[in-house]
Amino acid sequence: MGRLLRCTAFGHALIFAGVAWAGGPLGIDHPITPTESGIWARHYTLTLEYSVIAVDLGGALWLGGETELGKTFWQTTDSMAFGQLAAQAAKYAFGRKRPSQTSDPNLWFKGLQAQSFPSGEVTLQASFVTPFIATYAGRDPWIWALEILPAYDAVARVKEGGHWQTDVLAGWALGSGFGYYFSVKKENPFFLSVLPHGFAVGLRARF
Repeated sequence: MGRLLRCTAFGHALIFAGVAWAGGPLGIDHPITPTESGIWARHYTLTLEYSVIAVDLGGALWLGGETELGKTFWQTTDSMAFGQLAAQAAKYAFGRKRPSQTSDPNLWFKGLQAQSFPSGEVTLQASFVTPFIATYAGRDPWIWALEILPAYDAVARVKEGGHWQTDVLAGWALGSGFGYYFSVKKENPFFLSVLPHGFAVGLRARF
């Protein structure tokens, strides 16, 4: 898992290397000219968000939790759900204004309408990929390519003007942390343990 954390941190550094020091908790936050051209268009990031949720729920329900892959899907479900709860709680707690609301990255605790920190969408992507990486990276190093999803979403959300640079870094770290906990530290998936046994078997067993 040390390798997971190091590679994630390295990915963060690559994406944001060379950013002018400006403001925010790490001194890297600065406004940019928003763009939604090409692959940075908002409908692409929304499609990615909905697709990830559909793939996770579909895989978990179809496979159940009696195979390694099925269990990993359920761990991802836990990771994504609790990651989103934590991200939303943090948004309310920190009350940071978005770049679309201000050009000052140092405006915190400004009420419920200010919900920039952290990025919930990047949290979602990181919490989705981390359990798969934690489970399969030792056997299949190619699985690290899944980090492209939170990396792309992080850059896109900044380019769209939806978040500051540290918002997406915090979301990436938060999602990775929940993914690590539910795939490594917690043996049995939470939602699978509270649902009827039929969910553990999976829909596949019925056909």
